[in-house]
Amino acid sequence: MSPAKGLFALFREIHDRAREEIEGEAERITQALTSLYEQLEAGEISEEAFEAHEAELLDRLDEIWAETQSPVEDERDEEDETEYEEADEGESTAKDDFTQASN
Repeated sequence: MSPAKGLFALFREIHDRAREEIEGEAERITQALTSLYEQLEAGEISEEAFEAHEAELLDRLDEIWAETQSPVEDERDEEDETEYEEADEGESTAKDDFTQASN
């Protein structure tokens, strides 16, 4: 594997793990919203407390959605993959360069 591909694979792994973490956070927020609705229905919290917590959770969920649904990011990822693939195809080693220069 070329250094460029290795580096790209490392960045891809970091990106994937960050995305998984964000998606996990979205799931926890969704569960918290469900619990919040249940608490309101059971009379365990006031309408004001419900609205305040709900707004915080929904705002964070909106932020997560915006981060994970960014079309610019997806396009950039595809462009990066193409650049690395093209670089690897045309890649020469120092040994190749030396051999060519000697001939």
